[in-house]
Amino acid sequence: MILGAVNASYEAVISLTVQGPSGLTSQIEAVIDTGFTGFLSLPPALVTELGLPFLTNESAMLADGSLATFSLHDATVLWDGQPRRVYAHVSDVTPLMGMRLLDSHSLYVEVEVGGRVVIQARE
Repeated sequence: MILGAVNASYEAVISLTVQGPSGLTSQIEAVIDTGFTGFLSLPPALVTELGLPFLTNESAMLADGSLATFSLHDATVLWDGQPRRVYAHVSDVTPLMGMRLLDSHSLYVEVEVGGRVVIQARE
């Protein structure tokens, strides 16, 4: 089970540990974005700091309907106590956790400032 909280901006937030190929890790606060179909987005400075390997460039449609191109990098996150390989989009925004990371899990959010966020594996 992964626990988080709703912040003052009414965003559901969880803490994640991201790891690079050398074993270097960083703890981040990621906003859960149900409109993002990828795994994770990370700021460029963190991708550089962790040495996350570049995979490819990928185009994506943003919420406003515009197309943007993002570089895609290989990363590992500690997910429910286990290392999990994911693809991280690089973007100059707050780290986002997308729906692909939630695959085979349930998400529960108490929508109020300080409300609980619970992510649990489905059996």
